[in-house]
This record gives sequence, structure tokens and C-alpha cells, in this order.
Amino acid sequence: MLKSGSIFIILILLSFCSNKNKLAPNDNVVDNAAKTYYWVTTGDQSQLLTKQSIILNTGGVNNALSVIDIDTATKYQTVDGFGYTLTGGSAYLINQMESNPKASLLNELFGSNENAIGVNYLRISIGASDLSSTVFSYNDLPTGQTDTLLNQFSLSADTIDLIPILQKIVAINPAIKIMATPWSPPIWMKDNLNSIGGSLLSKYYHVYANYFVKYLQQMKLKGISIDAITIQNEPQHGGNNPSMLMSANQQADFIKNHLGPLFEKNGIKTKIVIWDHNCDNPNYPISILNDLAAKKYIDGSAFHLYNGDISALSTVYNAHPDKSLYFTEQWTGKNGTFDGDLKWHIKNVIIGSMRNHSKNALEWNLANDPSFGPRTPGGCTECKGALTIAGSTVSKNVAFYIIAHASKFIPSGSIRIGSGIVGNLFSAAFLTPDGKKVVIVLNNGNQVEQFNLRINKRWLSSSLMGGAVATFVI
Repeated sequence: MLKSGSIFIILILLSFCSNKNKLAPNDNVVDNAAKTYYWVTTGDQSQLLTKQSIILNTGGVNNALSVIDIDTATKYQTVDGFGYTLTGGSAYLINQMESNPKASLLNELFGSNENAIGVNYLRISIGASDLSSTVFSYNDLPTGQTDTLLNQFSLSADTIDLIPILQKIVAINPAIKIMATPWSPPIWMKDNLNSIGGSLLSKYYHVYANYFVKYLQQMKLKGISIDAITIQNEPQHGGNNPSMLMSANQQADFIKNHLGPLFEKNGIKTKIVIWDHNCDNPNYPISILNDLAAKKYIDGSAFHLYNGDISALSTVYNAHPDKSLYFTEQWTGKNGTFDGDLKWHIKNVIIGSMRNHSKNALEWNLANDPSFGPRTPGGCTECKGALTIAGSTVSKNVAFYIIAHASKFIPSGSIRIGSGIVGNLFSAAFLTPDGKKVVIVLNNGNQVEQFNLRINKRWLSSSLMGGAVATFVI
């Protein structure tokens, strides 16, 4: 038999447990630690987008490590997405795969499940790029002929591989954003009648503007909406095949007197983007945007980083803060190393472009075969895709992980927020539409770095090997 004193103690304990279970969230009962997750890729490839758990603490930081502060109140650009250029060669290689491996690959790239990387932005070529198997436009004619009414315009060359793959991608992610870029117009519109170099003849400006309109309308009929177009890939590089030279004055004239009004007349909402070349000449897009008659039709400017510094995007932003910025191309090469490319591209293409106001970040070609093809005669012989595809066998290269560290965690509509750079630790932080905080951290040094990551009154302690990147989701 229990004594009365024992019964009294038991009743008190039962009462305490009952009241504890009834506490409301506002009763200031806060866990001192909770678990969250992060994903790591290291230069030595011992970890490849490897998921790990970590303790998220509350209260004050209780160690002497460096602190990367995340400022959720400071907001910058809205992000459109991360991805690749789906070249004609990439589409061909994917389309040749057997049905089941092809479906698995497309779902891994563009799906939203746990095993997918959620690519949400693609760039494609209008006609051939140099990583197509052949040179073509949508209005190729025998020598000496012209077609100013574009009666012979046809997407037929892209209906074999590119459009069928795009349709599968859109079925997986209907919200994916697509940017389209020409490497060259039909050669009969050019002053040198050649796919390499030359310039667009002014007498064909309006015809070429109508070429864009037909392209957008016919792609729409195929179920593919183009969010943005750039006027010309690398307009100051005329040595590629295909390619074309186009000055800033020529782009401004083409937009304000032809393309812009024609888009307006046809009710086309596709964004017009200028430049689409290196970070060494910010004056090119600035000079076009200074032309108010052209500026009213322009959404923004696009950049590559084969020359110059990524800060050029901020130079253009500071001159025209009402216009968007895009980072549209950077390739990894067959002679590059995994660790060197991982570090440089995360620092510049991902973190650098975001910290300089870009709405997207794209690596170059999605896929190549083991000999770095397909390509046009004279096309890039060293461009390494994010994937190497041999038949139905797929190998993942460094660009797969460079993009995955952003695309898997940062959906379209996310907003970049404030984040610090501490020594060798570079970061970019984002607030997703569902309220998650995503932080990409790169150790740009060669030694292990320990640090704290602090968001408001919560913080975690972590470490990264030299050259490693981690994406934290909080």
C-alpha cells in the first residue's frame, strides 16, 4: 500500500506532465537545438552533392569561429532559375537513348523529387549553335535566292531532336523558363553570305525581326513558350561557326525600329535581352540602354565570363537599375580539373553572378559524347558538357554539380537576401517562396575552414574542406 506522501508526489508529477503537454507555442518553450540539412561537394569527389544533417542552435553563438551572417531583411533580385544550354547536340544525344534511361535522366534533371536536381532554366539556340551537328537556319535557300516574306520558314530541322526533348521537359516541369538565342540569321540576310562572321544587312532588319516573331509563334504551337530571347550570341566574336558580328548601334537600331514595335504589334510578351557576351565590355549594353527609344523594349542584358570580371554585371546594374541581368554561358573544358572548375565556377558563375544581381546562372552545354561532340565544322572541340552520354550510359561531370548546388534548392521566384563574405568563405543566400532560407557557401581556400552560419537568432557550426561547396537549407 502506498503511503499518503507518496500518493501526493505522484499526483504532482502527473499534473506537471499533463500541463506540459498542454503548453501552447507561445508559452516560450523553445528547443535549444534542432536538426537541419546541407549538401556537400568536394574537389576530390569524395562527396558529390552528399546530404548531411547538422544541428541548428538557438540563442547566442557559443564559440570563437568566424560568423557568416544572413540578413533576411535585405532583399535583392528575384531569381528566375539555374540550368544549362540544351544544344542541338545535347538534344540529339538524349533523344538517342533508350526509353527508360532517357525518362530517368530527364526526371533526374528537371523533376522535383528527392533524387532530382530541379533544373528550372534552359537556353536553346535559334537555328544551329556551334554544338549542333550541322549548320542550319529556319530559312535556308539556294545561293542567290531570298525570301523576304519568309514563306519557306520552317522549324523542321529542330523537330527531330530538340523540340521532342523540350516537349518532354515541359511535361515534367511546365513552369521551366526558356531563353532562345541565335548564332546566325539565314546567310542570305548577311553581307558576307556565310555562316561565319559577317553582319546583318540593314535592308533585312525588318525581315529578321519577323523571323523572330515566326519562331516564337511556331514554338508556341509546339507547346514551348519562350520566356526571353537575346539578339545575338557573342556579337563581337565572328570566328565561330555559326556566328555574326553586331555592334551596339546596330542592336539598338534593330530593337527600337524593328523588333520592339513588331513584338508590340503581335502581342508578344517574350523578353528582349541584349549583349549576351563577355564581362569585359559593359559599355556595350549600357550604350544601348542609354537610347531611351530602344530601352523601352528591352528587359535586360546577358553576360558570359570568358573575359572580364563578374562585377561588370553590377556596373550595368548601377547604370540602369531598372533593367534585369542574366548570366547565360560559361563552359568547362576537357583539359580542366574537377576541383579547379568546381571552385572557380561556384565562386564566379553561381555566387558571383547572384551577388551581382543576375536573375539566372547557366553553364554551357548540357551534354556531349566522349569525343566532345556533336559539333559543327569549326565548332568547339573542348567544351565538356554537364553530362557525357555514350549510347544510354550517362556520366556526370563537374558542371552537373555546379548547377545542382543551386537548382535543387532555389526554385524560380526565390529572392536573394543579404549574406557575408568572411575570408575565404564566399556565400550567396536566398529566401524561397515557401519561406526556406538557402545558403550556398564556398571555401575558396586550400585548407579546412570552420565557421558559424547565423540567421536571426539561429545558428550552426560547420566546416568545409578547401575548394568544397555546401548548400544549407534552413
